[in-house]
Parts: sequence; C-alpha cells; structure tokens
Amino acid sequence: MIQFPDPNQAEDDGLLAQGGELTPEFLLSAYCQGVFPWFCEGEPILWWSPNPRMVLLPEDFKLKKSLRQVINKGIFELRIDTAFREVITACSKTKRSHEDETWITDGIIDGYVQLHKLGYAHSFESYFEGELVGGLYGLSLGNCFFGESMFFTKTDASKFAFYHLVQFALKNNFAFIDAQQPTDHLASLGAKPIPRKDFLEMLEKALQQDTLQGKWTIEMER
Repeated sequence: MIQFPDPNQAEDDGLLAQGGELTPEFLLSAYCQGVFPWFCEGEPILWWSPNPRMVLLPEDFKLKKSLRQVINKGIFELRIDTAFREVITACSKTKRSHEDETWITDGIIDGYVQLHKLGYAHSFESYFEGELVGGLYGLSLGNCFFGESMFFTKTDASKFAFYHLVQFALKNNFAFIDAQQPTDHLASLGAKPIPRKDFLEMLEKALQQDTLQGKWTIEMER
C-alpha cells in the first residue's frame, strides 16, 4: 500500500498531498486511508480528507413522497454495472453551480474505469425507454461505499439511482455511504457531517469486512 500523510494532520479543508498517479494502486491506497483525489485539468493531482466528512448511514435515508411516487410508477429501469464509462463520462459533463470546471478529468475517468474492471468501482444507472438518463458511480471497499458523482438528464433519474444504491447497501449490510463534502441536497436525503476523526474510525472498522468485489447485479439488491 502507498502511504499517505496522516489525514488527521490536514487542515479542515482537507488538502493533504499533491502529485502521485491515478493508478488502481494509488487510488485504492488513498481510499483505504480516507483520502480521495479532487483537482482540475492542468493542476497537479491533489488528495483530500476534509473535516467534517459527509456520511449517510443507509438506515437514515429519507425517502421523500415525490420519489416514492416515481418508484411506484415504474418510470425508470434500474441497471447496475452495465454502463460505467458512460455514467462517469456523463458526470464529467454535468455543469455544477459551485464549480467552474469539472474535476472528472480524462485521467480520473481512465483510473476509475480500471477500478471498475477490477471489480472495485460500480455504477447505478437509470434508464427511460431504453436510454440512459441518470446515474451515479463510486467505489466500494470493505462494507462501505464511496459515492463520487451523479448526473441526470431527466428529473429524478439520479435520485432513483441513489435510492437503489441505498437499498443495495441495506441488503448487503454496508456500514455507511461516504458523500465526502456537505451539501443541502445530501442533508435532505439523511446524510450528516461527522468529524474526520470519527469517519476514519468508521472506515477502519468497515475495512475489516470483506469487499464485495466483482460485477454487482440487481439480484444482489433484492
């Protein structure tokens, strides 16, 4: 494992290190230590471990009435791990109000696609009439899931995918879903900011469990 500086020594914004590579070895080492990459094209690779850390306990998920209606109506079809590159690429093209440019660079895409092929990174995908209209991606180690990004081109499509990620987490006894940075949207779904120290302790426990490595399927959620 590639050793990163102690995240507890970072400032609250979380910037911990720069440089390195976006290889599976670097990425897996980082996540195991509570660290993730976040930078823009043309910048050096920057590694972060912010304080506080936004975390969702699957059992705390808040299912809003409007999303429940979408689910009950069967508007979207769920697929898992069938279009990972398409999902991460769509996420990279999503314009976000608080970002001038995407942090999902070509290097990030290639690195996480490699993790997907190795069975660590996963995508939850929402389809409407056979077309990919929303989804999310992240990676899983031990019994936790690190959510990275989501997108939608049809209202509620990304929320539908997130709902099914939570159901998958519940079915497979995941301890938590890491959402990294606090946002009002995540808070509305039940996620809460916790001290970095507490997150690192939760992560250490989660990594003692077996990783659900390989391609995930809908049957594994049911």
